[in-house]
Amino acid sequence: MAEKKKRLALVATKGTLDWAYPPFILASAAAAMDWEVGIFFTFYGLPLLNKEIDAKVSPLGNPAMPMKMPFGSKGFQNINWPMPNLLMANIPGFESAATGLMKKMFKNKGVASIEDLREACVDLDVRMIGCQMTMDVFGFSKEDFIPEAEVAGAAAFLAYAAEAEVNMFV
Repeated sequence: MAEKKKRLALVATKGTLDWAYPPFILASAAAAMDWEVGIFFTFYGLPLLNKEIDAKVSPLGNPAMPMKMPFGSKGFQNINWPMPNLLMANIPGFESAATGLMKKMFKNKGVASIEDLREACVDLDVRMIGCQMTMDVFGFSKEDFIPEAEVAGAAAFLAYAAEAEVNMFV
């Protein structure tokens, strides 16, 4: 008799660039370890299933965002940005600049892009499930998403998660 695969159930609720990484990293790592993996995308995590991902950095959504980040450009590696997040969020162009800097930092460190991680999840047969209620509330349709995306309600995902050894809310 074959041994039952371990199962990971993830709930992804955020769609900013920094919060897009955890579900895809955890899912691809578990799937590469031959685990069965499902991610339930709900609320602001749902756009991560869009054909084109447009995730940005938002200091307002992450009060723990470090003010000192090694962005990898000479002269900017360890600059201490002594401004509170609320102030930075109101500076015109900050979101675009922070997004570009984070993407550059990740690339310089050899970290895969969100798109590449999502594609790895597709290749590893990770189930990516969009929340039907969230789709209805925010006006999404199945056609907005990558073809591999499934659509289901919370009850269907809970049935999946009930059989998982590991459940995570990220």
